[in-house]
Amino acid sequence: MKLAIVFCLACLCGLASTVPIQAQSLIGKWQLVKQTSCLDDDDDLAVDELGMQEVVDDMKSRAGSSAQVLQLKDNNSGEENTRIISRKKTYNSRSFLYKYDGTSLHFLDKKSRTIIESFTVEKLEGDSLIISNVSRACETKVFVRIKP
Repeated sequence: MKLAIVFCLACLCGLASTVPIQAQSLIGKWQLVKQTSCLDDDDDLAVDELGMQEVVDDMKSRAGSSAQVLQLKDNNSGEENTRIISRKKTYNSRSFLYKYDGTSLHFLDKKSRTIIESFTVEKLEGDSLIISNVSRACETKVFVRIKP
């Protein structure tokens, strides 16, 4: 009887090991769909009192939304570029290295391997990624995974 139980448990463990476990991964292409900056927090800025509303509005208008795409590869390298709708080629490409430890995402310079920017991963589920800048928590970026 014990032998039958051990055999059944071994079979169940063998079946469980063949089922792939889907861990959330950053590897792939991500497109920026929403970006908030510290200027979006008008409550913290006393712009009305200082008469700076025109300057703030001008700064917000200059921060145009572009189709920024991050491609993160499995060898901890990545590429950031901007797409133009009517063109096949991208422009403003930049290569970098990255390090992800489950909660933090660090972008590194390729030559010196020093940290350029650090982000806290707020959400990584399925096809969505939300990160916030470590040094400026009011800056967040929302990405969606795109198919190659």
